[in-house]
Amino acid sequence: MRERGAAAGFSANQGMSALHAKYSSVRSMTDSLVAGLSAEDQMVQSCPDASPLKWHQAHTTWFFETFVLRPSLADYKAFREEFNWLFNSYYISLGEEIPEKKLRSSFSRPSLGEVVAFRKHVDREMERLFGHSIDIEVCRRIVLGVNHEQQHQELALTDIKHAFFSNPLRPSYRSCALPKDRTREVTTLEWHDHEGGVTEIGYSPNADNPLDFSFDNETPRHRVYLEPFQIAKRSVTCREYLEFMSDDGYSRPGLWLSDGWELVKQLKWEAPLYWERDAGDETGWQVFTLRGSLGLSDLLDTAVCHISFYEADAFARWRGCRLPTEAEWESIASQEPLQGNPLDAGRLHPATASGAASVEQLFGDCWEWTASAYTGYPGYKSLPGALGEYNGKFMSGQMILRGGSCVTPADHIRATYRNFFPPATRWQFSGIRLAK
Repeated sequence: MRERGAAAGFSANQGMSALHAKYSSVRSMTDSLVAGLSAEDQMVQSCPDASPLKWHQAHTTWFFETFVLRPSLADYKAFREEFNWLFNSYYISLGEEIPEKKLRSSFSRPSLGEVVAFRKHVDREMERLFGHSIDIEVCRRIVLGVNHEQQHQELALTDIKHAFFSNPLRPSYRSCALPKDRTREVTTLEWHDHEGGVTEIGYSPNADNPLDFSFDNETPRHRVYLEPFQIAKRSVTCREYLEFMSDDGYSRPGLWLSDGWELVKQLKWEAPLYWERDAGDETGWQVFTLRGSLGLSDLLDTAVCHISFYEADAFARWRGCRLPTEAEWESIASQEPLQGNPLDAGRLHPATASGAASVEQLFGDCWEWTASAYTGYPGYKSLPGALGEYNGKFMSGQMILRGGSCVTPADHIRATYRNFFPPATRWQFSGIRLAK
């Protein structure tokens, strides 16, 4: 890596060593997440939002081959040229993609073994690349690729949960019991006051550090004006959401946005995704988790998850509140420590609030829906070339979520991170924080 762009006290060798270690760590994490899953498990695509785990592994590897190795190593030889088309996701400028995402599960070949061999091939070539002097632009692409793979680690766990839920045998991703995090009941919802005023949101890139990273949609940092508001100190719990359900929340059209009410009727929603009726539990419900089905009575004070934006908005109206805007959310989160219940904690399910005096559960547990539509910040510019298709092309018909979840890697979470999904999305670990 060339010296230009290196921060004071941060040498080129240190930067390269750190980047090499980060690459190896993330690739190993992906391998560990799929260990123990059969080839058949990794072939399943149970809903249009999901992808087979085999595809996740191949696509993230395709990213490094396409955007790093091909332009950087003159003598690089592709593992299989057909993979350049097969594992492209939505980069139209690079050529035709598979016309229907749902077809990803239609191909039994390449086999899982060949996908694993593809990953090893690219890893060997990346090792060779790390032995050379790497241009700062290539370095940035590797950092982007690492963060891209961490996104797919989260998606892979989300997808295998849905796949196992769709299986009548209800298999478990993890066989051990869910760790007990707290025993006392969360009884009251307290509020944090914000005086409002002018504040800044968005990421401030550190151009002197080649390992610094944010997605392009997190920039530029800019000023916003906030009216005084209050934000809940914790996430909405399953207990509170059950109260909404018991008060006929799913049958009162006055609580719902029009599109949401149409979905409630059409899809017959009556509870969050993964909640199933169970006469054997005192609540009358059980919840499917990555550790199998659990009685809701054991989860009442954990953060409710797998909620659509429409359900989050309806619940907020029922409580006489609203969802926070993303500017409100970030103005609070940027003042709080970056700690919580991410993937690294190993819980793989939302936890219970600790009862701390400050605002908590902002990071990890659940992505929290905001009232903000996904669009570019003032002055936003997408990345040049094919990488410009990464985020900007999706700035229509989506809502912003913040904070990460229990399946988001800890070092992939930050206060400025802008996740986005269509408002009907439920398969993601998404939950609710109230504001007023």
